[in-house]
Amino acid sequence: MTKLLVPLVMAMASATAFAKLPALGDEAKAKAAELAAKSAWSAKVDNYLLCKSQDRVTTVYLQTSKLAGKDARPATPTPPCADAGVFSYTPPEAVKPIEASGAHSPPGTAARPPSTTQRDAVSNPAKKS
Repeated sequence: MTKLLVPLVMAMASATAFAKLPALGDEAKAKAAELAAKSAWSAKVDNYLLCKSQDRVTTVYLQTSKLAGKDARPATPTPPCADAGVFSYTPPEAVKPIEASGAHSPPGTAARPPSTTQRDAVSNPAKKS
């Protein structure tokens, strides 16, 4: 009995581990977008600090080699270090669905039906060439 009970309990526990999680809410999506923006900014700051430290190492190396009397080649020209600035995040504007935005609705009330019995050739005569 216990030989069957332990695997049965383990199987039930593993089934709950594979259950589907609910979809993220709007607040969680906004938090994830802010976190992604902050990590991208952090990567830019890290690249800036790395660039500055490489410039310092190059400068010190050239100075010490010049003082030692060694013939050091000049450093390879590189683009200047780009500062990432201060982190600022503005969440994107929530996009309304077309039905809620009123984009398809005319501003006034309809006085007549949108379709007519008039032929298209009458309202849009073809140009004679």
